[in-house]
Amino acid sequence: MNIRFDGQTVIVTGGGSGIGKSIVEQFAESGAHVCILDFDREAGKKVAENIKSEGLSGSFHFCDVSDQQQVKEVFTEITSRGRDIDILVNNAGIAHVGNVQDTSEEDFDRIYDVNVKGVYNCMHAAIGYMLDQGAGVILNLASVASSVGIEDRFAYSMSKGAVLTMTRSVAKDYVNDNIRCNCISPARVHTPFVDGFLKDNYPGREDEMFEELSKTQPIGRMGQPDEVAALVLYLCSDQAGFITGTDYPIDGGFIRLNT
Repeated sequence: MNIRFDGQTVIVTGGGSGIGKSIVEQFAESGAHVCILDFDREAGKKVAENIKSEGLSGSFHFCDVSDQQQVKEVFTEITSRGRDIDILVNNAGIAHVGNVQDTSEEDFDRIYDVNVKGVYNCMHAAIGYMLDQGAGVILNLASVASSVGIEDRFAYSMSKGAVLTMTRSVAKDYVNDNIRCNCISPARVHTPFVDGFLKDNYPGREDEMFEELSKTQPIGRMGQPDEVAALVLYLCSDQAGFITGTDYPIDGGFIRLNT
């Protein structure tokens, strides 16, 4: 399937690393101008520079998605350059390990601000432009934790459950405005975050624990960022024009084969 986004502008939050980086790269390779929003200036700039060095189109925009005013200013900056907001991918997110007893109010608020309010802020900023254009696509990154109970992921599960239900609500509210909204639910994906987590928590046992975590997926391995990005591109493409209000697990069988 030859999926192209020539002439379209795509905003990807958290595009400086991991899954977001792969999403940015694949959109750019498919002809889109990609606006990389990230709180990590160095990482975001590096991704933008890399795609430009390959003759592709992209720009970096520093943004704390939990700050609504800052999000609005970035979206205004993007559109002031004559660009529409054709596609918004809400990828930015942070993790937390702990049950309800282990989760402090500070922990809970931090997860909520980025994973829930950040998604709301970006959709709130984008939807008006999409209505004016008469079209748009929103793709949110939820998680398998949106649908099944996962041990010691209380705050994270709360946030990703909210992403799932916000997705359905936006899809319902704007289905007659030619605006589609879907989400995907990855299981464990091998990103630099995973490597850092293992290094910090299991020094000297990284390979052993990586294998153990991989085996928790029924398919026997973690997902790869490029696999997630490929699903994102399909759901944002015209080929997926009949799909809205849907959550797509990309989980190596985790949800269906463990429930």
